[in-house]
Amino acid sequence: MSIGTGTWRMPHRTGGTRVARRVRPLTDQLALTAGLLVPFLVALALVPFRTDVSHTNGALILVVVVVAIAALGSRTAGVVAALSAAAWFDFFLTRPYETFDITASADIETAVLLLVVGVIVSQLAARARRLEVVTVTDADHLARIHRTADLARSANSADTVVDHVRGELVEVLGLHACRFEYGTLLGRPSRLLKDGSVTGGRGWAQDEVELRAYGNGHYLGRFMLTPGPGPVPPLQARLVAVTLADQTGAALDTAGPAGKG
Repeated sequence: MSIGTGTWRMPHRTGGTRVARRVRPLTDQLALTAGLLVPFLVALALVPFRTDVSHTNGALILVVVVVAIAALGSRTAGVVAALSAAAWFDFFLTRPYETFDITASADIETAVLLLVVGVIVSQLAARARRLEVVTVTDADHLARIHRTADLARSANSADTVVDHVRGELVEVLGLHACRFEYGTLLGRPSRLLKDGSVTGGRGWAQDEVELRAYGNGHYLGRFMLTPGPGPVPPLQARLVAVTLADQTGAALDTAGPAGKG
C-alpha cells in the first residue's frame, strides 16, 4: 500500500542557490586576477614615494592588499596575491630598483616576511569567510527543522507533514524528485542511514535512495529520493534530511497512517 505517491520535483529557478553557485566562481576568478594585478599596481603607485616611505611601511601596505583580496576571493587568490606582492616589492621598492635582485639583507628579510605573512593572513581570511558560509548554512538548516516541527505539532493531517517534508528534502538534498511510500519495503534500494551514510545498491547515484521514517521505533514509511545531477550532498545536509524523516515518523505515529481519516 502506498500513499502520498505524487512526485515532488525540483522547481525550475534562476535565482537563489543556483545563482549563488554561478556567482561564487566568477567572484573567485576576479579575485585571482586581482591577486596578480593589484599588488603590481599598488607597488607601482608607491614608486614616486619609495625614497620617503620605509620598506617596512611599503610591505605593510602590500599586506593590506593581500588581506583584502583573500577576504573577497579564494585562498588561492590570497596566495597568488602574496607571491605577487613579494615579487613587486622586490622589483619596485628595493635596491637595485627595477630588478629582482636584493642587495641589503634587511630588504631580503622584509620581502620574505611579506610573503610569509601574506600567505598566512590569506589562509586566515579564507577560513573566516568559509566559517561565515557554514554559519549561514547551519541557520538555514535549523530553520527547516523548526518549520517542520511547528507544522508537525499544528497540522490536522499527517499528509500535510509528509508533503511539506518532501519539498524540504528536494531542497536540502538537491533532488530531482521525491515521493513517500507508507508500509512498503519492496526491492533493495540504497538507503540513507541515521548517521548520514548511504549503504547498499549503487550508493548515491541516479537510482532511488530510500530514507525511512520511524515512530516510537516502528517503521511507518519511507521517502524515495531521486538524486539530482549534482554531487553527493554534504554530510550536514544528509543529517538534516534524516532529522526531517524522524519528524515525519513522529507525526505519522501521532496522527495515524497518512491518508487515512
